[in-house]
Amino acid sequence: MSTALVTGATVGIGLSFARTLAQGRHDLVLVARDGARLQTVAADLRQAHGVAVEVLVADLADRAQVETVARRVADEGRPVDVVVNNAGFGLGTEFLDADIADEERLLAVLCQAVLVISQAAGRAMSARGRGRIVNISSVASFAPGGTYYAAKAWVTSFTEGLSNELSGSGVTATAVCPGFTRTEFHQRGGMGMSKLPDWMWLAADDVARQGWADAVRGKVISVPGWQYKALVGLLRTSPRPLVRRVTAGIGRRRHGR
Repeated sequence: MSTALVTGATVGIGLSFARTLAQGRHDLVLVARDGARLQTVAADLRQAHGVAVEVLVADLADRAQVETVARRVADEGRPVDVVVNNAGFGLGTEFLDADIADEERLLAVLCQAVLVISQAAGRAMSARGRGRIVNISSVASFAPGGTYYAAKAWVTSFTEGLSNELSGSGVTATAVCPGFTRTEFHQRGGMGMSKLPDWMWLAADDVARQGWADAVRGKVISVPGWQYKALVGLLRTSPRPLVRRVTAGIGRRRHGR
């Protein structure tokens, strides 16, 4: 039985990935900041799926705590075969209005933690000749925007480069790029999304199942949902000045300007 480590594993897409992997008989290492919530999720998954579940409390905005997770990933005595870098959050303000400390924390969680954990995973897995690294990015990575968009663009590009570097090693790297997904993400970030039509929303379980299926197939970029596959196709083929104008217009409407 293999072991999968999932960050941000107590809610949303991270929790759905943990369930999907447990259903596939993977033992789990669950990482999040909230220790009590981690223990509850771990108990539920053990009872529902009969897998071993380890909890690791860590704030991935703290470099020292990221290193703790990286050491667990690199531990050859307890090999980790799958890593899902999912932890993240968004800010409900535009860049020039935001607290710079919040922006720095965002980059630490969305980029630095992915960087450090992916290197530890890539080295350990390559030495064994097998493994999968799944980085949760976003459709936002294909459009211009604030720090969140830029961070996710980095995740997507980084994962593509990592996939190239791992070619032939038996290890795969996949960037999963969902669109709007029904989780606590938007509520926590203070983002008003109530006017979005139902067809634009994805279910977290569907994102996890599709993302994992694509990772198993060795796909480098996974875009769950027909609507977002179409959107990404448009974003990739449209003139960049047009994409910038459309994205700016959406941002102005969202912020009431």
